[in-house]
Amino acid sequence: MWVALAFISAFLLGCYDINKKMSLNGNAVIPVLFLNTLISSLIFVPVIILSYTTHVLDNTMLYLPKASLEQHLAVLIKAVIVLSSWLFGYFAVKNLPLTITGPIKATQPVMTLLGALLIFGERLNLYQWIGVASSIVSFFLLSSSGKKEGINFSHNKWIFFMFLSTVLGALSGLYDKHLMRSLDVMTVQVWFNIYQCFIMSVILLFLWYPRREKSTPLTWRWSIVFISVFLVLADWIYFYALSFPDSMISIVSMIRRSNVLVTFAAGAMFFHEKNLKNKAFDLLLVIIGMIFLYLGTR
Repeated sequence: MWVALAFISAFLLGCYDINKKMSLNGNAVIPVLFLNTLISSLIFVPVIILSYTTHVLDNTMLYLPKASLEQHLAVLIKAVIVLSSWLFGYFAVKNLPLTITGPIKATQPVMTLLGALLIFGERLNLYQWIGVASSIVSFFLLSSSGKKEGINFSHNKWIFFMFLSTVLGALSGLYDKHLMRSLDVMTVQVWFNIYQCFIMSVILLFLWYPRREKSTPLTWRWSIVFISVFLVLADWIYFYALSFPDSMISIVSMIRRSNVLVTFAAGAMFFHEKNLKNKAFDLLLVIIGMIFLYLGTR
């Protein structure tokens, strides 16, 4: 069940990435991210009101239980990690092709596995090492493809931003599994969206707004709304998948990164990105890496 949920989440995450690219092309990053967190938070306001003032949602999957101060602090840490990943990722997506950012983000399961190796003392088997090696090779081949478009991986700050976003995303995945051992799905999703909105409000008012006339202006697009809708759905299904006692974050993380197939197709069809044949081979290596990670964690 949790594997099927992970695949559904991956497809929705791909739709989220496409709308994110559509929203960020030639647009102001910080206001778009703020609107994303605001709309996501507003989606959950009825859940908070109905859960705390009525019995309508009692005994349903949407019920939001009251959380302790310690639990709120744990979710706040989650919000800081995810928001940091998003800030780096949004700037990278704005300035790089989807066919570059997608495969880089797809290496996140490798980092999650390496994190489990270093933090939790886990050991990789032969299949997992093959998966890691395949993903590393694909990253270097992708850098070669990027050079043909004038993107130097070693000197391009947007590549570095995407790399940081991926590392923080892997850290978030490891932390998610820890949270889901003791917290309810709705507690994590609702409050981490609310806290992100508050943090982005501060960033918007004190960092972007005073310099707004010197930076890229904000242009409203309906795809901004769809960023939030697809993300909320993808995350809710993701957290629900992790709530299963036998779920494995390594496999769930790997499956979620199969969203790269959706973003790669969109980059080819809608954004007419270049050098697709070489990138498709790089992507194939990423997929092979995912398959070996799956075989190694069965």
